[in-house]
Amino acid sequence: MVQNNFPRMHVSVYVSNLTATVNFYTDFFGQSADKIAKGYAKYILNEPSLIISFIENPERVQANFGHLGFQVATQEEMKARLKVAQEKGIVYKEEMGTACCYAIQDKFWVNDPDGLQWEVYYFHEDVVFNDPHFETEGAEACCMPPIPVEKPRVKLSEVQNQSCEPGSGCC
Repeated sequence: MVQNNFPRMHVSVYVSNLTATVNFYTDFFGQSADKIAKGYAKYILNEPSLIISFIENPERVQANFGHLGFQVATQEEMKARLKVAQEKGIVYKEEMGTACCYAIQDKFWVNDPDGLQWEVYYFHEDVVFNDPHFETEGAEACCMPPIPVEKPRVKLSEVQNQSCEPGSGCC
């Protein structure tokens, strides 16, 4: 007979640098990895009940995944976790009292070494609106902190002499 609930969630994430990832998640989760092997690390969290593994494979790291997050039970817990993350220097962004995803929330964001975004949030209440600055289709929409965009580097030898007309405003 199959139960209707699962005892623990498992997530597996491809990463480009396992050492940097383990260092980050040890700070973020506040515990050491339960298993580390060549190209692999696993954390087993009791609260929330989660198994998360990291596989070093730079070719499979994917952008625009979305994000992962933890909802905490109290404002005090959110503030305590924020303080620890600030002390570790891993906070990307703070949003207090924001109306995001049609709910009033206090939250903060961290980005792991490969840009995987995590939110830690306290849910106040559901609402029927979003803050106006979240009503966009851009990268800064609610629940999606902007991802830094690395612009392609061009060698000066690759630029043609006629690529920019003097006085055209492009130079």
